[in-house]
Amino acid sequence: MKLSRMADYAVTLTSIIAQQPEELHTVAALAVKTGLGVPTISQILKKLTRYGLLSSVRGANGGYCLAMGAETVTMVHVIEAMEGPISLTRCLSKSKGGCSIESLCNAKNSWEKVNNAIKDALSKISLADVSK
Repeated sequence: MKLSRMADYAVTLTSIIAQQPEELHTVAALAVKTGLGVPTISQILKKLTRYGLLSSVRGANGGYCLAMGAETVTMVHVIEAMEGPISLTRCLSKSKGGCSIESLCNAKNSWEKVNNAIKDALSKISLADVSK
C-alpha cells in the first residue's frame, strides 16, 4: 500500500495544525513551514474541511484549525478524507466493476482480513501521536 502524495501532505499539514491547536493556521504560513505550494495546501485543507476534520474561519484574521481534538482524529480519518475508503485491492472496493474475476477468486476473504488489520492499525494512531 502506498499513500498518494496528497494524503501524505494531508498527514503533514494536520500534524502541524495539531501541534498548535489553539491557533488559526493560514495557508501562507503552512506553505512557509512545509515548502508546499499554496494551491496544493488550499486544495487539501478544503477537502479536510468538507470531511469535517478541520474548521475554517474567514477574514483577515482567519485560518484553519482542527474541528475536534487531536486525540480523536486518526490516520484513517485523514487518509479516507483524501482518498476515500481504504481498500488494498479492487475486490474490496465498493464501486461497481471493481474486479472482473471476483466470482473466481478464493483470496477475497484473506484480502479482507489484511485490509481490516491495516485499517485497525491506522485507527489506533491519532494526530496527537503523530504530532509529538
